[in-house]
Amino acid sequence: MGSSLRLTLLGGFRLLAGDDQISVSSGSERLLAFLALGCRVVSRSLTAATLWPDAPEHRAYASLRSALARLDGAGRRMLHVGSTEVGLAPDTRVDFHEARALAERILGPDVPAGGEDLDRHAIEVLSHGLLPGWYDDWVLREAEQWHQQRLHALEALSSRFVRAGRFADAVSAASVALHAEPLRESACAALVEAHLAEGNQAEALRQYQLYERVLRGELDLSPTPRLRDLVAGLRPADEGGPGRR
Repeated sequence: MGSSLRLTLLGGFRLLAGDDQISVSSGSERLLAFLALGCRVVSRSLTAATLWPDAPEHRAYASLRSALARLDGAGRRMLHVGSTEVGLAPDTRVDFHEARALAERILGPDVPAGGEDLDRHAIEVLSHGLLPGWYDDWVLREAEQWHQQRLHALEALSSRFVRAGRFADAVSAASVALHAEPLRESACAALVEAHLAEGNQAEALRQYQLYERVLRGELDLSPTPRLRDLVAGLRPADEGGPGRR
C-alpha cells in the first residue's frame, strides 16, 4: 500500500494515497514538504529550527511533535521517524524529484531526440512552479533553482521538438517558458525559431515585435543582435527593421 503514496509539490501541495487526496494540517504540510525537498533523513533539531525559526527551541520542538502527532494513516506511513531524526519513507513518490530528473535528462548531452522524454507530457510536468505561494526561505531557494532549471529544460525541449519535426509541440514548450518569464530572451528566441522552422514567418515576427515592446517598456532595453538576426529581413528596412538599436 505504501507504494501508492505520493506527494506533489509542483503547482501546490497535495498528499495522495492512490487516487485519494488526504487533508493534513498546515504544520504537517510544511513538515512533509521540508522532508521531501531535503530528500534525506534530518535531525529533529534541524527540522524544528528550520520550520519554526522564530520560536524558542522548546516551542519549536513542541510544534514539531504536534505536526508529527497530527499525521496519521497515509501521512504517517510516508515518514520514517526515529528517536533523533525524521525523514520520508523510501517508497514515497515525490513529483518534484521526478520532474527534476526529467529536466536533467532533457538537458543532458547524450539524450537522443527520439527518447521517451520527447513527449507532450514533459511540457506539462515542466509547466509548474515549486510550491507557489510559499515564502519560507528553504522553499524559495529550491523554487528559484527549479524555476531556472525548468526554463532551460523547456527551451532545450523546444529545440528537440524542432529537430524531430514536431513544430506544434516546439511552439508549446517555448511558449510555456516565455509565459513563465516574459523578459527571458532565450525563451523568445526558442519560440521564434520554432515558428520559423514551421514556416510561419508572420508569427515569428509578431512574437519578436511583442517581446521587443515588452523589453523596451519594462527595462528600456533592446533585444540582442542574436535575437534580431533571427528575424533579419522579415520586415522592410524603412519600418526600422530588427537591426534598429
